[in-house]
Amino acid sequence: MVVFQQRPGPAALELHMAPAIDMTREQFFQFCQLNRDVRIERNAEGSIAVMAPAGGETGARNGVLAAALHRWAEEDGTGVAFGSSTGFELPNGAVRAPDAAWVLRNRLARLTPEDKERFLPLCPDFVIELLSPSDSRAAARRKMEEYRANGARLGWLVDPARQQVAVYRADGSLEQRTEPDVVTGETVLPGFSLDLVAVWKPPF
Repeated sequence: MVVFQQRPGPAALELHMAPAIDMTREQFFQFCQLNRDVRIERNAEGSIAVMAPAGGETGARNGVLAAALHRWAEEDGTGVAFGSSTGFELPNGAVRAPDAAWVLRNRLARLTPEDKERFLPLCPDFVIELLSPSDSRAAARRKMEEYRANGARLGWLVDPARQQVAVYRADGSLEQRTEPDVVTGETVLPGFSLDLVAVWKPPF
């Protein structure tokens, strides 16, 4: 049995699949390859969320976040930055595609060539999730907690509508900042800072 659940707004359609028709890891990967025009995630229980492409403003803001992280990662050299099209298979079995992520190179070096061609079987060291107007804040918070529970050392939940950033740390702390101009990578990404003024203002 498959149950479709539309969340408020046009951004996501969740498909809840019964265990009897649950996909294997390989079947899910191939399902995602056949549907490259949409962003697909799966939670630890096997429910699948299919998300439509981002709207213009959200897409432009995603570009700002990913570009800033990529520039820093290239200069720093200790890790690799990934955009929103990269899937990560977390230790709990969920497959997530954060808006931006970063992983230490010494962790990536342990992966096999086959691992690198599939969803990366690890949780990023650092993740950014950007709230779009139609995203559920409660669902986004749960996702950030999931990243942290699965090994993320730092995470930012960026909310342009409220001009807020929630900072999730590995020690269990959560810091909510309102209208900050800058947020930094602290000890996880030393030297990385994100100019949030460029995120808060309309991109066009």
